[in-house]
Amino acid sequence: MSLLEPKTWQSAHPRPLSGPEYTVTEPATGEALGTVTLAAAEDVAPATEIARAAQREWARAPHFVRAAVLRKAGDLFTAHAGELREWLVRESGSIPGKADFELHVAAQECYEAATLASRPTGQVLPTEAPRLSYTRRIPVGVVGVISPFNAPLILSIRSVAPALALGNAVVLKPDPRTAVCGGLSLAAVFAEAGLPEGLLHVLPGGAGTGQALVADPLVPVISFTGSTAAGRAVGEAAGRRLKRAHLELGGNSALVVLEDADLDAVISTAAWGSFFHQGQICMTTGRHLVHRSRYDEYVERLAARADSLAVGDPHRAQVHLGPLIDAPQLAKVHGLVEASIANGARLAAGGTYEELFYRPTVLADVDDTAPAYTEEVFGPVAPVRPFDTADEAVALAADSPYGLSLGIVTRDTARGLELAERIPTGIVHINDQTVNDEAVAPFGGIAASGTGARFGGEANVEAFTDLRWTTTRGDVATYPF
Repeated sequence: MSLLEPKTWQSAHPRPLSGPEYTVTEPATGEALGTVTLAAAEDVAPATEIARAAQREWARAPHFVRAAVLRKAGDLFTAHAGELREWLVRESGSIPGKADFELHVAAQECYEAATLASRPTGQVLPTEAPRLSYTRRIPVGVVGVISPFNAPLILSIRSVAPALALGNAVVLKPDPRTAVCGGLSLAAVFAEAGLPEGLLHVLPGGAGTGQALVADPLVPVISFTGSTAAGRAVGEAAGRRLKRAHLELGGNSALVVLEDADLDAVISTAAWGSFFHQGQICMTTGRHLVHRSRYDEYVERLAARADSLAVGDPHRAQVHLGPLIDAPQLAKVHGLVEASIANGARLAAGGTYEELFYRPTVLADVDDTAPAYTEEVFGPVAPVRPFDTADEAVALAADSPYGLSLGIVTRDTARGLELAERIPTGIVHINDQTVNDEAVAPFGGIAASGTGARFGGEANVEAFTDLRWTTTRGDVATYPF
């Protein structure tokens, strides 16, 4: 039986939505895959009201009841992997391997979230008075989740699953371009898993819908993943209302290749870091910093690897890269490449496209005047720059407004860790590229990349609960007046 029947999509909403119909389109072909009704700003309040009413009973449910729903949801992501994989491939332009990774992480996020329901929720505190003094974690109520198009399933479930497990309700606004695999698929899975009605609302919509969700008085916590520019606006709007906003934003992550690196191994790592999912990953390796003694060979070999990769329709052919998500994204990517070449960068590979299929691109001899080096490209572009000393490598890696992920390749792991300590970043991988994710690990960046590790493992408890102090005495306290 199909998990994603149209009637199931409608069950994700508290009432018929008032926005326009939106055609779900396959980026590789332009083919219409179906239609969804978008949510307008006025659809948010009814959803949050229903969610708040349902959340009170859910928070009182025994921990094992909540955990059972999350475990069942994890099982369903595996049981329906074939159908969900096809949606991820066709709607988001993922190659099948990337779709399988998203499904694996989605299941693991549910299993990990299930363990949150039964974890200790507080501490007994020492006190000067004759009383019991303790803290307790309590659900925040309704969590607003705003997720992007690039890894739509992962970037929705990593907030939805722990928020539900900890006793909250969720209103999820996925990107309309991936409304099915990033939103409606979650509603279908949790409905089949036995999640009580009213606890999960999926409202695919545009910026106005997101703004209404951030402004809604019944939503005290916003979990946002997206661009730095949009994240600043969300953070400012939430701050004015004294709400918590967990922001996971853009990046321009560096891969530092030291002089002792094994190039036979590192080229695969480097290519994956820049070209995986067409570079449409916040952790994408956006800057390759290579010791000058290895620079020429590195550029040559990375360019050869880029030229060898197949680009095409991931649903109908075996390819390494699929399409970019849409025409505006392609125009942005190509514009940054052309501007960088005009500023003196050397095109070593790629730089061409057909329809939405952009060739993996290597830019050599870049400097601070190359926009593809200084900005987040969000496309399959690998700018490469040489350095002479470790201190210079540290300075170059740290010279960015972003601070999401960092890779360092060296045979001397202790040296790699020492260099990493000097570079501001939220995530570090020694002898690996910058794109990694696990449900049990804290995830997040600093500076323009976000507000720190707010997702994954124990970080979820702080993100989606409030800490309450409680005292109790046997007798009523007396005071001097």
